[in-house]
Amino acid sequence: MLFFTLLLEVTWILAADGGQHWTYKGPHGQDHWPASYPDCGGSDQSPINIQMDSVTFDPELPALEPHGYDQPGTEPLDLHNNGHTVQLSLPPTLYLDGLPRRYVAAQLHLHWGQKGSPGGSEHQINSEATAAELHIVHYDADSYDSLSEAAQKPQGLAVLGILIEVGETKNLAYEHILSHLHEIRHKDQKTSVPPFNVRELLPPELGQFFRYNGSLTTPPCYQSVLWTVFNRRAQISMGQLENLQETLFSTEEEPSELLVLNYRDPQPLNHRAVFASFIEVGSIYTTGEMLGLGVGILVGCLCLLLAVFLIARKIRKKRLRNRKSVVFTSGRATTEA
Repeated sequence: MLFFTLLLEVTWILAADGGQHWTYKGPHGQDHWPASYPDCGGSDQSPINIQMDSVTFDPELPALEPHGYDQPGTEPLDLHNNGHTVQLSLPPTLYLDGLPRRYVAAQLHLHWGQKGSPGGSEHQINSEATAAELHIVHYDADSYDSLSEAAQKPQGLAVLGILIEVGETKNLAYEHILSHLHEIRHKDQKTSVPPFNVRELLPPELGQFFRYNGSLTTPPCYQSVLWTVFNRRAQISMGQLENLQETLFSTEEEPSELLVLNYRDPQPLNHRAVFASFIEVGSIYTTGEMLGLGVGILVGCLCLLLAVFLIARKIRKKRLRNRKSVVFTSGRATTEA
């Protein structure tokens, strides 16, 4: 009963089922969200475009360690089409270390684009979007009794953002979710998914990440999220991406409206700082600067090779002169003898 209540709370927060209809495009689209949900017009909104030349390296950021992700128990997990995304419930035995408090998992969901169009992720790095994005939602269980209570408090929530790109092979972890999409094609349909290793949905390397304070990326857009966006990406196959883009509908019945383009545009960073757990040297240069640097290095190498060649040639000539001098002197001494 507690688990079902938790699922309902998550659905209420992220789908905003409070009588207010919202979409990503059109008259109820994201440009109009603040009229019904004032927090959506706040100054600390998500997602954002992470500019590598503007982030602050913080060597004190502790490593993020997911616990229980590889063993989510034996109970089936609820998979739900809520009309805005596909959402998978998670048991509170999953939690995070490396954050200010103990954040336990509640659910995960996906954002994606549409077939034939680039982009689909919510967060961007250097203005580059990926094909999709996974969000894993947690709440501060040390300070609050429920997700709904934590959702309205500063840093009450912690969300992991995983950028997803297309790779050459099928991702078996994501297939645990994607293979069931045909069972929940329409809004409000649900199905059960056997438990699986949720850790494998994340990138193999978790050491490189960005951290900033932001919001839920859907109404009611509460500005209560401590975001961790990983620099490394997860990969799914093109077939898996197309399955995500072509299977679900955002409506309960005919006429069916395909559930696509369910991502929010990047929001202004304003006064906020974005911290990084790593330093990427190449990120301090623009593309033009990198090209100029490359040309400069190439010209420098050619000049160095030319200088070495000329020096070697000069040394060779000198040795030849010395050798001729020795031969001449030796021959002259023999004649005189």
